[in-house]
Amino acid sequence: MFNKLINQVTIANNKEERRQRVGVLSGRVGLVSNLFLFGIKLVAGLMSGSISIVTDAMNNLGDSASSVITLLGFRAASKPADKEHPFGHERSAYISGLIISIIIIYVGLQFLSTSINQIMHPTPLNTSTLVFVLLIVSIVIKVLQGQFYRKMAKEIQSNTLQNSAQDSINDVYITTMVLVSSLVETWTGWQIDGYAGALLSIFIIYSGIQAIRDSIDDLLGKRPSKVEIRQMKDLLDQYDNIVGYHDLLVHSYGPNQTFATIHIEIDDSWNLTRAHHLIDCIEEDFKHKLGVELVCHLDPIAIQNEHDTAIYRQVKAILKDFNLKFHDFKVEHQTILFDIVLPDNPQLTDDALFMQIEQKIHEQIGNYEVKIIFDRLDLLKE
Repeated sequence: MFNKLINQVTIANNKEERRQRVGVLSGRVGLVSNLFLFGIKLVAGLMSGSISIVTDAMNNLGDSASSVITLLGFRAASKPADKEHPFGHERSAYISGLIISIIIIYVGLQFLSTSINQIMHPTPLNTSTLVFVLLIVSIVIKVLQGQFYRKMAKEIQSNTLQNSAQDSINDVYITTMVLVSSLVETWTGWQIDGYAGALLSIFIIYSGIQAIRDSIDDLLGKRPSKVEIRQMKDLLDQYDNIVGYHDLLVHSYGPNQTFATIHIEIDDSWNLTRAHHLIDCIEEDFKHKLGVELVCHLDPIAIQNEHDTAIYRQVKAILKDFNLKFHDFKVEHQTILFDIVLPDNPQLTDDALFMQIEQKIHEQIGNYEVKIIFDRLDLLKE
């Protein structure tokens, strides 16, 4: 059934339309299923007198609110770019994911408070076969709901739906624990309803905090994954006629709005037309193969100049002793210029490192003026 729904909504003219359809469908399915679960758990809770079951029902009511927010978030994200928002509105889906995460934590805190009260003032349960059947049905529905969200999240690479999928799995654990504790209390008379609820509420709160961290990372702008960087490097490595590349920067304005810049090193003997044709090809490849809007900056390298090449090799040997990589190398009269890619936790300050490198250059190459730019942002560094 879920596969048929996915096939229907994924038939779209472009990624943006497909994403909007999948998001809206997910919100509607979540809203209907969570309202239904709220109803049957509320009935089961009132019949049995179990505070944990009633609280679990309220958790599903909160999930219904999350589904409404998901609907609104994807509708907002589907809005086209405008004058005030030239990169579109896809990041609004990250905001909806953040709100969902906050709701998860709020429900967890409420659940914890209620469970502590149950521990302090335990009351016996009045369970029946119907109560157990309703709980089992709700578990099955939540398992199917979680699978559906996960498939949809994978289809459109959505953290919002991934958070919803995780929340559904959390609900499976919650309801299973509630079911087990109800069975234990019915069979043994041990009043453990409150203890089970307290453990589960802590788990909910932890999951919500993790989800908030992921949403904030998306909003602030996080480093691309190793897989994404490897794809970009593999594509660039196909161009044998470039000398090298560096200073890759990636900016994401949503799953379908990724922009990047990079410096491409070329032989300085090339004419402008040849160089321009090369970067056009690279930018087109990034657009069609990776879905990334790339802008290339050209760095001419004097590979035909024997004097400069000899100095380049000497500088490379010096920096190898420091275990450092460099780029943008130039020799202008009596000045040597280059950028150094710094590790995440350098052992020396910029000034101390500069003085040591400068001293080595003076000793081994000559009395050149040295200018170094320390690069910390290059995503291509290992």
